[in-house]
Parts: sequence; structure tokens; C-alpha cells
Amino acid sequence: MLPISPSFQVGPLTIHLYGVLIVIGAIAAGILTSIEAKRKGDDPEHVWNIVTWCLLAGILGARLYHVLSSPQGSAIGFRYYFITNPFETVHVFGLSFPFPTALMIWNGGLGIYGGIAGGVLALGVYAWRHHLPLARWLDHGAPGLILAQAIGRWGNFVNQELYGPPTTLPWGIPIDAQHRLPIYADLSRFPVESTRFHPLFLYESLWNLSGCLILLFVARRLRLCDGDVFCSYLIFYGLGRLLVESLRPDAWLIGNIPAAQIFSALSIVLGAAIIVLRRRPEVEQPSKTGA
Repeated sequence: MLPISPSFQVGPLTIHLYGVLIVIGAIAAGILTSIEAKRKGDDPEHVWNIVTWCLLAGILGARLYHVLSSPQGSAIGFRYYFITNPFETVHVFGLSFPFPTALMIWNGGLGIYGGIAGGVLALGVYAWRHHLPLARWLDHGAPGLILAQAIGRWGNFVNQELYGPPTTLPWGIPIDAQHRLPIYADLSRFPVESTRFHPLFLYESLWNLSGCLILLFVARRLRLCDGDVFCSYLIFYGLGRLLVESLRPDAWLIGNIPAAQIFSALSIVLGAAIIVLRRRPEVEQPSKTGA
């Protein structure tokens, strides 16, 4: 059964907690990005337009990443969204109509690397249209982005997802039977009788929160080129995700490697390469002498 985000009613509207956390994260990112833009002498009036477009494009990109994936130990993947169950009936204000399952972001999940790609693309288009330096604005947004990710990861907690193997550690979390992966349906197979699991969402949330603080420190204390803060984000987040994915039992695999680890490694290499290549000394041009 497809996991559905916990929700509450406001009149005829159903509000999903995962969505609330995404919005809170976007607001926090916008506030922090405004502070960074103003600190560096740029117009903070652009920020909320950027946040709106990046949020929309990011959600679409994140959902596309999710529906194209095929997680281990789950029947929910590409085949489910496009072949087995391409449409479901939704009810809005007393009306019922078929709706593409792939676009039902309240059912299933989102993939962060797709969200990052969508958000960067949206920022690139906005920067081009408004003649803004893209690298500089990527730097403004990087601390806010990783802060939003730290907040958004708590959506995995309310959905009872993004957890690791059983653990006896005191910070292990309980997962209801209906939310467990098939490999954890019968816990008697494991060395300990426990219903608690590694809270991978918490590990990543704390990593992201520390990353936000580190990026703010770097932006204020070091002499940097435009784009260096965002490259540092790519390196720091990529490293954290690389570690978290090593504990994840439901990762989408490409070959025998979790896809997120592949994208994380590429993120680290890309961020480091840009920083290094931009600091190469100028190649001395050969002097031209007459024959």
C-alpha cells in the first residue's frame, strides 16, 4: 500500500503535515537568503520571487526523481506510477475526477536531488531574465537551502519513512508494522527483539543543520569567489548523503550502487572541481617575437 502523509482538515481542505514542513522550510530559506543578499549588498526584493519559482520547480523535480526511481524492497516505483496505477480518483469540493498518480506528491515521496536540480534550473532562468549573477545568488541561497532540507527531513518522521536497520541505541525510533519494509515485517529474525530503527532522517537533518552553520561561517570569514559557498554546499551535503545512504535498506539502485550515492559522489566531485579549477594560476601566454 502506498504510504500517505498524515493530515488534518481545515474546512473542506486536507492539509498534509509533510507539505506544512516543506512550506516552513521554504519560508526559513527565504528569510536566510534575504539576510545573505542584503549583507552582500544585493536587492533582497528578488528573494521571495526566487523562492516561489524554486519551490515549484523543486517540487516538480523532486517528484520526477521519486517516480522514476525503483526503491529496494518496495513495489512503489516507476511501474506503479505509469503502468500499474497511473490514475487515482481525487475528491475536491465535492467533485470527483481522475488525477495522475505521479503528481500526487502527498502519496509516496520526493527525491531531493531532483529538487535541487529543479530549483537550480529555476534560479538560472530567473537570474537570466533579471540580469542577476547566477553564481552570486546561488551563494546567497545555499545556507537557506540546506536549512530547508534540515526542516523538511522531519516530514520523513511524520510519514514513518527514511529509517535504517533495527537498533538498540537509545535514539532509535518505533515504526508501525504497516510502514515497515518487507524485510522488517518479522523482527524475530533479527538478533534483538526490537521495534526501534535507526532514524536516518534525524542523522541527515542534524548534518544539514550543521552544514547551514558551517556555510554561514565560511561565507563570512573566508575570502571567496562567487559560487564557492554553493560549491561547498555540494561537497558537504554530498558527503553526508553518501554516509546516510550506506544505512538505507530501501535505496534505489543503479547496478548494485544506491543512486543517491552516485549522485552524491558526482556532487562532491563537481563542487571540488569547480573550486580547484577556478583557482588555477593563469597559464602564461608565449611571447610573440618577430622572425
